[in-house]
Amino acid sequence: MLIKKFSHIGITDVSTVGGKNASLGEMYNQLLPKGVHIPNGFASTSTAFWNFLKENDIQRALENIISRLDRNQYTNLNLIGTLARNLILESEFSKEFSNALIRAYKELCDNGELAVAVRSSATAEDLPDASFAGQHDTFLNVKGELELLGAVKKCFSSLYTDRAIKYREDKGFNHKDVALSVGVQLMVRSDKSCSGVGFTIEPESGFENIVLLSGVWGLGENIVQGIVNPDEFYVFKPSIKKDMYPIIQKKLGDKKLTMVYASEKEKETTLNIDTPLKQQEQYVLTDNEIITLAKWALLIEEHYQKPMDIEWAKDGITKELFITQARPETVHHTKNKNIHVEYQLLKEGKLLVKGDAVGSKIKIGYPVLLNSPNEAGPLTKESIIVTDTITPDWDPLLKKVGGIITNKGGRTSHAAIVARELGVPAIVGCGNATEEIVNGEIITMSCAQGKIGYIYRGELPFKERKIDFTEIHLPKTEAKMILADPENAFQLSFYPNNGIGLLRMEFIITHSVQIHPMALVKFEEIKDSKVKNRIMQLTSQYTNRADYFVDKLAEGIAVIAAAFYPKEVIVRLSDFKTNEYANLIGGSDFEPYEENPMLGFRGASRYYSDLYKDGFALECTAIKKVREKMGLTNLKVMVPFCRTVEEGKKVLTVMEENGLKRTENGLEVYTMIEIPSNVILAEEFAKIFDGFSIGSNDLTQLTLGIDRDSEIMGKLFDENDEAAKRMISMAIKSAKKSNIKIGLCGQAPSDFPEFAKFLIQEGIDSISFNPDALLQGIKNINKAEQQKVTFGTAESSK
Repeated sequence: MLIKKFSHIGITDVSTVGGKNASLGEMYNQLLPKGVHIPNGFASTSTAFWNFLKENDIQRALENIISRLDRNQYTNLNLIGTLARNLILESEFSKEFSNALIRAYKELCDNGELAVAVRSSATAEDLPDASFAGQHDTFLNVKGELELLGAVKKCFSSLYTDRAIKYREDKGFNHKDVALSVGVQLMVRSDKSCSGVGFTIEPESGFENIVLLSGVWGLGENIVQGIVNPDEFYVFKPSIKKDMYPIIQKKLGDKKLTMVYASEKEKETTLNIDTPLKQQEQYVLTDNEIITLAKWALLIEEHYQKPMDIEWAKDGITKELFITQARPETVHHTKNKNIHVEYQLLKEGKLLVKGDAVGSKIKIGYPVLLNSPNEAGPLTKESIIVTDTITPDWDPLLKKVGGIITNKGGRTSHAAIVARELGVPAIVGCGNATEEIVNGEIITMSCAQGKIGYIYRGELPFKERKIDFTEIHLPKTEAKMILADPENAFQLSFYPNNGIGLLRMEFIITHSVQIHPMALVKFEEIKDSKVKNRIMQLTSQYTNRADYFVDKLAEGIAVIAAAFYPKEVIVRLSDFKTNEYANLIGGSDFEPYEENPMLGFRGASRYYSDLYKDGFALECTAIKKVREKMGLTNLKVMVPFCRTVEEGKKVLTVMEENGLKRTENGLEVYTMIEIPSNVILAEEFAKIFDGFSIGSNDLTQLTLGIDRDSEIMGKLFDENDEAAKRMISMAIKSAKKSNIKIGLCGQAPSDFPEFAKFLIQEGIDSISFNPDALLQGIKNINKAEQQKVTFGTAESSK
């Protein structure tokens, strides 16, 4: 059989029509009835390809050409590829095959001439450890019989692109055993709308509860080739399943170019045009469309029982969404998630540029600035390619280098996908890397600081260590994390932990929101026109500026709550000091000046004050959105620096007025124990709060009367001081007597094993550590618990 319709193709037909077409046929037959839209089409078979080689008597000639390949340095790869492709392009289709293609095309188009996408699908394609992503050619907007026949032959020849030859060599495939099937699929008019890709797993960390969708205006080649920086949407699977609002984060890309169909006068079938500014500043998908695609992605993943890499498109004429491809994700689902190599930069240097990090490695090397792969000379693992964008033609080079840096592209671009598969660190979408990085001048690229990658001048010290999480056993006492940056959350979720004991929202407000909440509520009172313009720029997508604060804060909190779901995540309400609040955009107009902000207008006292309560209402609204709209009810709230019991009651009243009522929908509200009054009146505080968290830094400084930031007095600041420890001991006893949970957040239990031992002996319920101290902290707790058991056994035997 030379041609098979999608309606007659299933996943068992990989050897006949390749992985890509087998997947399309499988989805068309199995998932179309479940509501997933798949454009109809047909595929040529491997039989058609083998017949083509036989009828033109070129099989032996192809083998002879490939046998001359330099398999050591691949110096003649370009020549070998050109000879092989030309041999195919100069051959002829049989009348039988040509007629079969034309009949299938006419039937697909209802005897008309509709535009189709013509895609290559190798018969060994999309195996678990080989994606073949971008190795073979695709032709869009193909219309008419002659164009179709020409595109199919070009697809046949693309079995021998330079990158495909090198890929098969690297993967150990025998060239003569791989055939090329061609899928012909009705064209989705995304040139008049948008398109993109998606993963049913977070592609950097391998976190499985996320669907990541990326999108651009126009045809999807711009996103695959990394020509533009796309929009990104993070969708939380459990919220989809609970029918809650599942979009936990949205990132606006610049989308500066839009790929559209060329007119018939043009030589090329497509061309790139500038995207109008209004569209650049607009998301390519509505919330409902994002959710629809995420639901389809889940159906696809459930059907295949593995993480998937999908392509989607929206028809600008019918406004319909479609899935145009799906293949297994090839990096994380075959990886042992219990083995983790941790990289840590020990010193930061002069920052040159930053972008989206791919992987989590740190690489020191020599930048090689290139405009095209043809410019490359000898490359080694110390070479770091720096270029504008990377297309599949670069693939043979990428296997030789130690790092990749691009101006354009996102996490789902071809450069990012290949870098992940090769295990090569990459930083993409930098914007101006080719301008800021000097050719040949040593640099340090760090992908170890979350989703943002940083490129520094010079050689910076770093360390790496291999961790086997199966060898780490969680203690009886809960070991939690202190976390501030959502960018690290998915990766850190794999560490052994009992959740987040302290989520600092200040980092999210400073880096993501940037604007003082009162500057949004009382925008007209801002005096500086430059500040007003900056706020208008940041909130340009919002008719109500206050919604900007709510959305950005909610997204940051939601990412962390989702990463550790269903484990407990305790978010502390904002605890900036007045001088820190004043540094936010517009903040200086709404903050009083204080001589000693550490002991001034901070924490609980702000939330019911006329100076800030409207801003606090936005914090409450963001938390309510995360808990009630997104369904992340594992989120709990903590009140900082609550000086009196009456103040605690006032805060709870204001929270309730803003939709956060304690006990409602399972909401628990904790308070920090960081003031001596909290310890002395702990049993009274326990009547209005659900739990305590000891802030050892503030409690120590207020017990000893030492400003912990003072250079002069810093040497006397010591959490191990007997007075500070007695305060902690009293707080734990009161919590136990009141039958509420109590934890401690701080560095001392990881730095000092004896301090951990003290907390365990006192009966602390949980200890929260900064991520870099977590593993040492767990070790200290385990040792302390063992000593407690041994000591208890020895005592009982006396």
